[in-house]
Amino acid sequence: MRPRQLVTHLGAALCLLAVVGTSAFAQTSTTTAKPAAKPATTTAKPATTTAKATVAKTDLNSASKADLMKLAGVGDAIADKIIAGRPFARKDELVQKKILSQSAYDKIKDEIIATQPKTTTSTAKSTTTKKK
Repeated sequence: MRPRQLVTHLGAALCLLAVVGTSAFAQTSTTTAKPAAKPATTTAKPATTTAKATVAKTDLNSASKADLMKLAGVGDAIADKIIAGRPFARKDELVQKKILSQSAYDKIKDEIIATQPKTTTSTAKSTTTKKK
């Protein structure tokens, strides 16, 4: 064999070995990993839920202008409109008040929230007189 042909055949043999070795490895790991696949899938779902829960949402009623401008599609003018339109009872009021288009709202709706300020009730002590 010529050296060039030898290199070509060796290259083809290595590729074949790599494919066969990879598929053999995949079969081995699949058969051994199958019983463990269900618990891995089950534990993966809470992990993604936890990741979503840790992402801080931007509150429309208390966020600064700079915080609002970090949202996709919200620039200087729209941030000013959001601040001027406060308070928001629900986040979809951005569309109802025509501050954002529906498509722009759809892009950021998972990143925003409209929390209501906690109302403080009067905690004055009642004066009751006991009759003796």
